[in-house]
Order: sequence, then C-alpha cells, then structure tokens
Amino acid sequence: MKFLAFKKKYIDVKLILLLAGFYTLFNLVYFLKLAYIRAYASKEVLTPWSDIIFHNLIYDWFIVVIYMSLIAVSTKRLLNKRYSWYKIFLLHTLFSILIGFVIRFVFDVQGILFGRMKFSEYSFKASIDRMMYVIELNFLIYFAMIFIIYTYYYLKQVKEAEIQRSQLESQLSNTRMKMLSSQLQPHFLFNTLNSISALVDIDTKKAQNTIADLSDLLREILYSGENYKVSLSKEIRMLDYYLNILNLRFSDHLKLKKHIDSKLLDRLVPALILQPLIENSVKHGYSYRHTTLVINISILKKNKFLILKVANDGKHLPQEKLNIFEKGVGLKNIRDRLFTLYGEKAKIIIRNRKEKGVETIIKIPISQTH
Repeated sequence: MKFLAFKKKYIDVKLILLLAGFYTLFNLVYFLKLAYIRAYASKEVLTPWSDIIFHNLIYDWFIVVIYMSLIAVSTKRLLNKRYSWYKIFLLHTLFSILIGFVIRFVFDVQGILFGRMKFSEYSFKASIDRMMYVIELNFLIYFAMIFIIYTYYYLKQVKEAEIQRSQLESQLSNTRMKMLSSQLQPHFLFNTLNSISALVDIDTKKAQNTIADLSDLLREILYSGENYKVSLSKEIRMLDYYLNILNLRFSDHLKLKKHIDSKLLDRLVPALILQPLIENSVKHGYSYRHTTLVINISILKKNKFLILKVANDGKHLPQEKLNIFEKGVGLKNIRDRLFTLYGEKAKIIIRNRKEKGVETIIKIPISQTH
C-alpha cells in the first residue's frame, strides 16, 4: 500500500517515457555520427559494431534512463518540499557530476564480470580519466533532461491549475445557486417579509435594518464575483446578514454565539462556506423536544490549520444521516470545493456531540493574507 501511494504521488510513467525517448533520440544521433565517421573519416582499427551497440549504447541507455528516472522522482519531492532554487541548482550540479561516476562504475563492473577486463588490471586512475574525458557531455545531457523534467512538471501544473479553476468556477456557481435558491424559497421570503411587516408599526428601525440585511445578503450571493477565497472578515460580514434575518424569524427560539479569533480576520477562507453549515444546523437541529436552539460558531487557529466549527444543542442525527454531506447538495459541494482547493489537507467532519446536538468541523491549511 505504501509503495502504491508513493508511486501515485511521485512516479510519473509519462515523464519517464519522455526521458527515455529523448535519450533514445540522442543515442540514435550518436550512432549515425559514428556510422558516418567509420564509413568516411576514420582509418583506424575499429571496435566491432556488436561491442558498440551492446556494451556501450544499450548499457549506457539503461543506466542513464534509470538514473534520470530516480532524479525525476527526487525532483518531484524537492518541488513538493519547496526547497530554495539555489539549493536545488547545487544538488543538480552535484548529480550531473555523479552520473559520470555511476556510468563509469557500472561499465567497469560489467567489464570485469564479462571477462573484458581482469580485476588485477583495473585502474581507478584510468577510470577517472575516462570519466573526465566526457564530463562536459554528461553535464549537458543531464541538464537537458532536467530541463525536460521541469518543463513537464510546469506544464502539468498549469494544466492542473486550469482544471482546478474550471472545477472551482462550477462548484462556486453551484453554491451560489443553491444558496440563492434556498433564500428565494417562498417560505423563507414569506416568513422574512411577514416578520418585516409585523415590525413596521412596532419597530420601524428594525424593519428597515432587516430589509437592508435581506438586500445585502442577496446582493452578496449574486454579485460578489467569482472569488474562490475571501477574507474571513468578508465571509463573517455576509454571514451576519443571514444571522440577523434568522434572529428575526426565530426570535427567542434561536441563540447565535460567535467565538472568532480577531487575529484571523484577514486570513483567506473558501467563499460562502459558513452559511450552509448554519442552515444545516437550523434545518436538522429543531425537533418536538428541542424547540429552542443555540448555535455556536467558533473559528480558531491550531498549528498551521484554520478550524471552523458550527455546533448546535439540538437533536442528535441518526447514524445513517451522519454522512449527510455525501447526499446533501450544499455540504457535498463544500466537501468538493475543499478537496479542489486544498486536496487531502482539508477535512470536514460531521458528528453528534456527547450530550446533545451536532457539530460540523472544517479544517483547512491557513492561507496567506491578501
């Protein structure tokens, strides 16, 4: 299992085939050059073609392709760990020299094993001399293949970013439409408008504020742009419009408490992520035995992660409904967006609390500020 996970994360078969194809082309050019020299230029005693093909080209091809495949894997790990560029350059310079030692060592061992050279005749100095004779060629070949590796990873990253952007646009659009649909449902508008109507003669100012909240809420959903992430302060501001309307609708039957670290207000969070959690708490929290509801919204930092938690003290969810985010459009959309934005680093958990109520926890890496 660990090998399969490593292979999926670091080993790219297409890249290895690309490197093998490049070095095959290089060897083909070298072979054609050698054939021309042997036919038209050289008058010396020539090495048999069988030795050149099998003992030079084929062995050399396998050594270089295997070595560069390992370099491709190492490069992917270096990129994932975000090493500085000068450290990466120094490492590759070292590897470009090391490849000559590797090739020479394998050739010497192969020569001894197949009887082309006696061990007693082996000279380390002569081996180093032969390596130094082609060191600049090894250097150029190595960095040519490194250029292929980095270009491949860059183009792949650009393609993945474009796919991610397309997915996020679709997911964010679905979120907006879902939220807009839920707010435009007749019962929501009728209840809100009836509450406003009842307030007009009793508390004109509060009625005006509620109209403003409803207007601002719908405006934020419709016209807040296609930003995939927004500052936490902006997300809280939009949430407040919704919470104000909920407070009006449910009056004394709903209490909303917020515990938000003010130092995190400029951090980035996925747009429109909190309201569906509140909506879900209201929808599933009330019951005949739970006619009042307290919803706690807490946002804090833990290590390098941002923790967003929405908890209520209403009824427990049956076990079969705890995977509601797999079925419900709103929460499933949140899960999909989190995966698109952060991959496996993001987590979403829905669980019953010990005594009563349900809590939803979202854990995301802390994003850089604007």
